[in-house]
Amino acid sequence: LLVFWGPIGFAPCFFFMWLMDKKGLRVTVLLTSSLMVLGAGLRCVPVSDLEIRKKLIHGGQLLNGLAGPTVMNAAPFLSTTWFSPDERATATAIASLLNYLGCAGAFLVGPLVVPSPNGTAHLLLAPQSSTKHIKDRIEAVLYAEFGMVSLIFSAALAYFPSRPPFPPSVAAASQRLSYRRSFCRLLSNFRFLMIALAYAIPLGVFSGWSGVLDLILTPIHVSQVDAGWIGFWSIVGGCVVGIAMARFADFIRGMLKFILLLLLSGATLASTWFTLTCLTSVTHLPLTTATLYTSCILLGIFLNSSVPIFFELFVETVYPVPEGITCGVVTFLSNVFMGVLLFFLTFYHTEFSWFNWCLPGSCLLSLLLILCFRESYDRLYLDVVVSV
Repeated sequence: LLVFWGPIGFAPCFFFMWLMDKKGLRVTVLLTSSLMVLGAGLRCVPVSDLEIRKKLIHGGQLLNGLAGPTVMNAAPFLSTTWFSPDERATATAIASLLNYLGCAGAFLVGPLVVPSPNGTAHLLLAPQSSTKHIKDRIEAVLYAEFGMVSLIFSAALAYFPSRPPFPPSVAAASQRLSYRRSFCRLLSNFRFLMIALAYAIPLGVFSGWSGVLDLILTPIHVSQVDAGWIGFWSIVGGCVVGIAMARFADFIRGMLKFILLLLLSGATLASTWFTLTCLTSVTHLPLTTATLYTSCILLGIFLNSSVPIFFELFVETVYPVPEGITCGVVTFLSNVFMGVLLFFLTFYHTEFSWFNWCLPGSCLLSLLLILCFRESYDRLYLDVVVSV
């Protein structure tokens, strides 16, 4: 349920799209970071009543989820506003994938800082002392997160302009469609709906799957520390490859569809390998730490690195629809799929093979949609041809 507050927090994402389009980045980022400060603060309130403490923690998670739309959607808007056409894909990759790098840190912080209840026997502590030790470490993590979020909010409050003094490109200075016309354009554009589903289905499934990775790997006797390292390296690898792919896309323009085909093909193969490996009684494939690490890390690399490429292709396909609205719609769809999976997981949590099979199925469907997609580069045409 704590993970589930993330997709639930996307419910008012259309408000944040409107705010970004009308008021700019500064107001949107300040509101978002203030929600994160309040959410992190609620989780640190020292209340002795466990029921009240539980409610405060869930409330903090919801407020943190409300910050998700801006964090996930603002990267293309930021890159268009501040960067030239030959830097945009790289800027989008860095801005969007740093969010995933923070998630990679979370995979390590939990297992390394907070010991599991059955992993404290070597400390030779009494059960009460062990519980108190774990409680103190959890609170240390919560206080550290509150401090980091407060620092980011203070920095944004001190200096975070909405736009540069001079627009870096023709597209950055051009007039965009209104909020209502943008939605009509998106919902009536069959090519956009096709590519939006190609993004939302596999990324939504993968986000829900990685959020409960320790639960999925427990039946095959993988510890939470190993699960944390698997999640960490898959995200870090995705960030590195994603930035490299985006830089390649900046140098050789018009290759976004080709890059996505490569990444989704790799994701389909890696997810199929992982799923079949988990069914050792049926497939008789070797189930080792090396195979689990390799398949999971490759899956994370291929899917996470596709995010900025998808974002750039969305914006190019539906330009002049504002970037925040375009990416807001697709991330909302992604969180819908993630929320549906986590909802079913609350009922069917004793056996995870069905969840694992959702991964290769979603990647294969996305690959077929991209194959049928006809790409266009309307924003790039404006910058290259009209500016000349």
